[in-house]
Amino acid sequence: MFDKADQSIVIFVLTSILLIVLLISFIVTIVYRYQQKQNNFFKDIETLKASYENTLLLSQLEIQEQTFQNISREIHDSIGQKLTLAKLHLNTLDFNNKSITHDQVTDSVRMIGEAINDLTDVSRSMSSEIVLSNGLIKALEFEVTQLQKSGLYTISVTTSGNLIFMEASTELMLFRIVQEAINNIIKHAEAKVIDLSLHYNSTMLTMEITDNGKGFSVDGTTFGTGLQNIRKRAAL
Repeated sequence: MFDKADQSIVIFVLTSILLIVLLISFIVTIVYRYQQKQNNFFKDIETLKASYENTLLLSQLEIQEQTFQNISREIHDSIGQKLTLAKLHLNTLDFNNKSITHDQVTDSVRMIGEAINDLTDVSRSMSSEIVLSNGLIKALEFEVTQLQKSGLYTISVTTSGNLIFMEASTELMLFRIVQEAINNIIKHAEAKVIDLSLHYNSTMLTMEITDNGKGFSVDGTTFGTGLQNIRKRAAL
């Protein structure tokens, strides 16, 4: 039989052991949960990274697709017409009338020169390289210049603040957002004036696209693929 002192010691030891076991269990539980959270965090990072890369690739493909459409329209509506008219002038030359012949040749040379300049612009916009090589602002200015050639829109690009060059993938995503917005304006807004403004500060870029079209109500509106893509890219 234990006396009271021995019993107290035994109780103390057992209590200490129990507390140590509980403490170890608590620490193990915390470590396990932390590892779970860390694993989930890394999984979320990988998922986000994969989503970002997929969206970036999609943006590149869509930019190229949009560029090819612009090239096709430019060749058909502008370059093709100029070359056809130049050919018509040259095929109808009347060498007996030197004055008219001179004017026709001069006009043909001018139109061929304009067609060459247009082809140069087209070659510069063959892919997303215009963003990667020249940066977001230059790419937007070039895009606006190409659209202004149609004569259907008055477009402006304004920047304020200290210009900050971002990662090429980020600028490519922003460029695609602008393209998507402009495409929506052309298709749905019935606008004549489009304004694009970018304001830079040390921590943020604010980009605003406005037009004088008919607009739409956000409430109750089912967003189409274009606006959904804009939201997705902005979130990324």
